[in-house]
Amino acid sequence: MPAIRITGMASGLPPNIVDQLMDAERIPVKQMETKKAVEDEKYKLVEELETKVNEIPKSIGELVGMRGFTNMKLNSGDPNIINGSADPAEAGTGSWMVEVEQLASKAGALSSGFPDPDRTQMGVGYMKFETSEGSKEVYINGKNNTLKSVAATINSSNTGVRASVINDRKDKENPFRIMVTGLATGDDKQVTFPTVYMLDGDQDFYFDEQKVGQNAKVKVDGFEMEVGENQIKDVIPGVTLDLKQAVPGRPIAITVKEDMEVISGKIKSFVDAYNGVLSWIQNQHKLQKSKDGREHLGPMGGDGMLRTIENDFRRVILTPQYGLSDNLSRIADLGVEFNRNGTLNLNQEKFNKTLASDPQGVANFLRGDGMKTGFIPTVKRQVTNLINGAFGPITMRKHSVQDKIKQLDQRIDTKNRQLEKKEESLRQKFGDLEAQMSRLNQQGSQVAGLASGGGKAGS
Repeated sequence: MPAIRITGMASGLPPNIVDQLMDAERIPVKQMETKKAVEDEKYKLVEELETKVNEIPKSIGELVGMRGFTNMKLNSGDPNIINGSADPAEAGTGSWMVEVEQLASKAGALSSGFPDPDRTQMGVGYMKFETSEGSKEVYINGKNNTLKSVAATINSSNTGVRASVINDRKDKENPFRIMVTGLATGDDKQVTFPTVYMLDGDQDFYFDEQKVGQNAKVKVDGFEMEVGENQIKDVIPGVTLDLKQAVPGRPIAITVKEDMEVISGKIKSFVDAYNGVLSWIQNQHKLQKSKDGREHLGPMGGDGMLRTIENDFRRVILTPQYGLSDNLSRIADLGVEFNRNGTLNLNQEKFNKTLASDPQGVANFLRGDGMKTGFIPTVKRQVTNLINGAFGPITMRKHSVQDKIKQLDQRIDTKNRQLEKKEESLRQKFGDLEAQMSRLNQQGSQVAGLASGGGKAGS
């Protein structure tokens, strides 16, 4: 039903008497809403902390595998002759001398020349190719017998060869030729180029130059071998070599080592993520200015959980890892140390020097047994304990704050429903009072009028 409004003219009460009363009644609701706003802010902060904690193991989580560092780099003494890459899951560190005596090549053939690729007619007939998959025939009719059309027909015929039209300026009058090559290199991928059966062309069409496919020949540490492709994957475990040029008599040094730049970058990312948590916690304990200029702690300022997390994180950095490396027991030995302000600093020079001098020792210290020992497992374990869905303090705090928010929402909702009913009741009561006072005032006016009239009659 529509709300009852009170004018206040009959009763003498202020027109907004019910609004004033309800404002007073709503004070507890506003107090609860203020508490809920604090809890909402606290929940956002706990989520923010959880996100920052989760960032810590990401950078170093896959830094070291069972074989050592997962970031390996292949270096070539001359990338223009040999280049390549190393698979960290398979490759080990080492060096090899590789000499490229011969590159692998495809079988190919070059046709006679023609004056125009779009107009000169090749005639009609067919070509026959002998491939590793057997005999293949390509038919040419009067609609597809220009040089470009013949090349396109060969390419669409699934014969195991590829054709292209080239402009060979050696013959000024007939510069356009078809070059046909096999699809794969190696002497086991040979193609015998076509016997051509073509009639009624503008001029004879034939293949006058051919070359056979051949294997690549390389020497690895003095041992000669042949491979079918210019990309070699089976000679050095975990290493792929890309052969670029044949330079007989010139061995190229190939080395596989830890990728210092990437490893160092991941350690730096770990330090930044760690500092992200420590700095965040420190900021929560600082005084903040409110709108009225007064200083106070934020929603999580002085929170005991934050101090516990901060202490746990410091303990991870300071606790030694025994029995993993002769020279390394703490992460500080790698150059990761605390600043005066309580955050971490990476001494890049110290880290690079330690990594270069003892990469295996650094790997052992970081990896440990992958479960109970080692710096990385210790960090992962600490993070897991913090965010564990059953007992992790961060998760438990989230649930606790969520419960408070839910309870406050329920209380606010209940109170608002009560206030709605109370406001309706008050408006009805004051409306009735206004109506009664209005009738009384009318009756009083009538009595006064009668009394005034009676006085005149008696004079």
